Order: sequence, then C-alpha cells, then structure tokens
Amino acid sequence: MPNVRRQSTLNATVVTAGIALHSGQHTRLVMRPAPVGVGLVFIRSDIDDRDNHIQVKPDAVTGVKNCTTLSNAAGVTVATIEHLLAALAASGIDNLYIELDGEELPALDGSAEPFLKLIEQVGIKSQAAPRRYVKILQAVEVKNGDSIARIEPCKCLELDVTIDFEDNAIGRQRVEITPNVREFRERLASARTFARLHEVAALQQAGLSKGGSLENAVIVDGAKVLNPEGLRFADEFVRHKALDLLGDLYLGGPILGRVTTVKGGHSLNHDLLMALYANRHAWKFISLKEPLRDQKHEQLSA
Repeated sequence: MPNVRRQSTLNATVVTAGIALHSGQHTRLVMRPAPVGVGLVFIRSDIDDRDNHIQVKPDAVTGVKNCTTLSNAAGVTVATIEHLLAALAASGIDNLYIELDGEELPALDGSAEPFLKLIEQVGIKSQAAPRRYVKILQAVEVKNGDSIARIEPCKCLELDVTIDFEDNAIGRQRVEITPNVREFRERLASARTFARLHEVAALQQAGLSKGGSLENAVIVDGAKVLNPEGLRFADEFVRHKALDLLGDLYLGGPILGRVTTVKGGHSLNHDLLMALYANRHAWKFISLKEPLRDQKHEQLSA
C-alpha cells in the first residue's frame, strides 16, 4: 500500500502554455514545489500592483458559471481551475505554487490529461508532515430544482455522477469511480469538456468561449458529435462531469466520503461544499496514522 499519510508537492518545476477556453488569451502556467503547509496557491505573475496570491479554498470561489473562478480580497481572479485541480486531487498533491500570467488557465485539449502528464513528468515529493483529510461524519444534501448533490460517510473518496441531457448524442449517463491516480488516468483524465452547438454562439455573445474549438472541446448538435475524431469514450460526457466534480471538491482538500450528484455542475458542486462546511457536525479533520486498508489510493512515485 503506497504511503498516503504525508503531504506532498512536485519534485521540480513544470511549465505549459496555451489558449484559455473562455477568454481566448494565450497564457503560461508554471507549477513550482511549495513547502509543507502552504497549500495550493495561484500567483498572477502579470499583476504586481496589489496582492496577486489566491489561496485555493471554498470561500475564495466567486464564479461558478461555465467554470470555477477564484478571487482574493484585492479582486485578483483566476478561472477555469477545475481540470488542474482534478489532476492534483487524483495525484495527492497538497502544496504547490501555480503561477499564471493571465486570468484563466490554458485549456490545452479540454481535459485534465495534459496536467496529469506534467505531474508524471517530474514526479511527486513526499514531505515530512501529516496529510490532513476531511472525514465525513453525516450526510449533507443540496438541491436546485431537479439537480441533487449529496455527500455521506465513506472510508475513501467515491464519486457517483449522473447526467441527463435531451440531446441524443449525450442522453442519460452514469459513472461510479474511486478516483485514485490509476482510475483517474485510465477513466477520467482524458475526458474533454463539452458544449452543445446552440450554446456556443450564446456563450460567445456573453464574452465566453472565445478560445473554444474542436481542439479543446467536444461539440454536439442533437444526435451528432461534430468532432471529426469522435469521442474518446462512449460516455465521455459524464466522465468529464465527474472530472469537474473531483476538481471542485478539492477546493476543500482531500475528502473521505461518497459524493453523489444528479444533473450537477460547478454551481451545485460549490453549494454542496459550502453546505458541508457550514455544518460543523458533518465532518472533522483527521490525519492517518495507518494507510486505509480498503482505500484504493495510490500516489505517483517520487
């Protein structure tokens, strides 16, 4: 059983760059190792006239429309963070400086796989401090119309995600996964973000999806998938929703609990986290003295 008791960071600095999905800007991303206890911190390297550090935490969320956006007290923002956070969550990375020279992360291919490959490129460094988990003690549920999200006690993190779209290319799909790094790599990491054709024009009119293309998103029109290469999985859509959920949940740190969502999204994911942390009887922090015997978690070798 790999050691999951300690905090971890990257072994070395990694760099990538690309077009941001919504802003259309070219942005450069640098991930640097960070000391014990720092957590995940975004640094806007293009801003030097005010505080440019943004701590990854649930109450830093200021936007959940089409992506997750964080802000600090100085009004500095960073958007579309969920794919990177999903890769960090699956890999078990606790401490990291994430430098960005723009307001939005590069979309790359629309999935989390490029971020995971960067992590695998340099490996993970175990640190001399215990890892803090959020153990779920009682169920918490939130609803918004027919959308439901629920978290309940479990000895590891489990996701159960259902989507239901009227588009025949998507339809109703469900995925259940214990998102350790192996399962994440094989089943979720390469699942791309998606949009319906009639939504794309509306998004662009609203100033979003300026950088969206068939190279970084799956586009559907009714029963058709417009990408020439087709889908990477028959159920790629729900797999990407599970990827988004994993990233959004990691805003609150590593969780030991089972999370079920039906027709969810960034807004519902955030509502669930806020409802959970508002109920002080529903969770507690723990550090693992021994690895969980039935926890299907592995870390990348350092």
